[in-house]
Amino acid sequence: MNNKKLAEEIFKIVGAENILSVTNCMTRLRLQIKNKNEAVDEKIKKFEGVLGINYSDNEMQIILGPGKASNVANEFKNFFDENKNPQIGDGKILHEKIRAKNSTPAKLFLKKIAGIFVPLIPAFIACGLITGCVGLAIKINPNLADEKFIKLLMIAGNTVFYGMNLFVGFNAAKVFEGTPILGGILAALITHPNLSEIDLIPGRGGVISVVLIAMFAAHIEKFLHKKIPEMFDLFLTPLITFLTAGFFAIVLIQPIGGLISETIGNLATNAIQSGGAFVGFILAGLWLPMVMFGVHQAMTPIHVDLISQYGVTILLPILAMAGAGQVGASIAIYFKTKNLFLKKTVASALPVGIMGIGEPLIYGVTFPLGKPFITACIGGAFGGAVQAHFMVGAATLGISGLPLAATTNNIAVYFLGLITSYVVGFIATWIVGFDDPE
Repeated sequence: MNNKKLAEEIFKIVGAENILSVTNCMTRLRLQIKNKNEAVDEKIKKFEGVLGINYSDNEMQIILGPGKASNVANEFKNFFDENKNPQIGDGKILHEKIRAKNSTPAKLFLKKIAGIFVPLIPAFIACGLITGCVGLAIKINPNLADEKFIKLLMIAGNTVFYGMNLFVGFNAAKVFEGTPILGGILAALITHPNLSEIDLIPGRGGVISVVLIAMFAAHIEKFLHKKIPEMFDLFLTPLITFLTAGFFAIVLIQPIGGLISETIGNLATNAIQSGGAFVGFILAGLWLPMVMFGVHQAMTPIHVDLISQYGVTILLPILAMAGAGQVGASIAIYFKTKNLFLKKTVASALPVGIMGIGEPLIYGVTFPLGKPFITACIGGAFGGAVQAHFMVGAATLGISGLPLAATTNNIAVYFLGLITSYVVGFIATWIVGFDDPE
């Protein structure tokens, strides 16, 4: 079944009158629907190429894997646009009502935080991989450190960190419904190197301070838009917003952000230094359930803050082991199952799982089978213990699995943890077993 045919069949089964909107992410076709129907889900799961179905409130997430998800979504959007039903003319309004009903303040806040940092992930990946590969090359041949080209690459790898506060300030103001460039210049204000000349600390509090300042400025700006007459709004609102938010940023918000940032950094490093393997075991073992409950979004700014403070995040290699446990469990399932469809699903999802994209394995293989999901978490926990014991750090975020190795400060130990997760996940799944679908 090609992508167009798959999109057409899914569209027919779900029903035009039941679909409110269509989007997609890297691995999933996401449909906002009016009503859930288990019979519909079961039919779609049987289509070749569909790895599983998951729900977040009234969003139907059809897991297809990287590449295929975007291709099917493009075809699906064509069918959706061509077959719009007059009955769903108010679909957007109903969609917003459903979202409002099922959204909690905590979930909404986490989504806002994710909206600030997720757009930066490609930059972290690019710069992190450059830094990691250059570092590895210099370890192999120390003489390369004097080469101008290598120095240029080192500068390129540091670029995202050089401008990070500006990017975060711009995005944060936008997310909190302020003017993005005001968030950017406020971030520049608290990062400006000349602050040191007046006994202030440039960049204190890192991205935590920037997010707090941008959020504060957005609230001031919205207030001023309502109070200042329209003829003066263009001139006075940005000026007063910048001066007011800038003043509070220097005297109050940045010190608070600095305290929060330092506390987070100290807690993370001290917990892993003192708890070592045990802390890594717990964090990695619980990571996949945290992802499924949506609380993983809170970790992104923590990773960014740790990188800005120490140059690496020691949490990412630990948490990345959760996906490696899925790989080991899925390999055991592949050799143990007699179900040809399940075997084919594992075979198609395993390569991307090894590369760090675990959703197809989670939702298409281990989670539906039940016990393998638990044994996969056990495998990840053992790998996390290895990473924590040796304090492995990564200079990027947004990637996992094999690609993350190049960005770590101890590639050999990272691979040791990865293999540990594979092996323990495989053995645990093989011993515990699972109910093989007929």
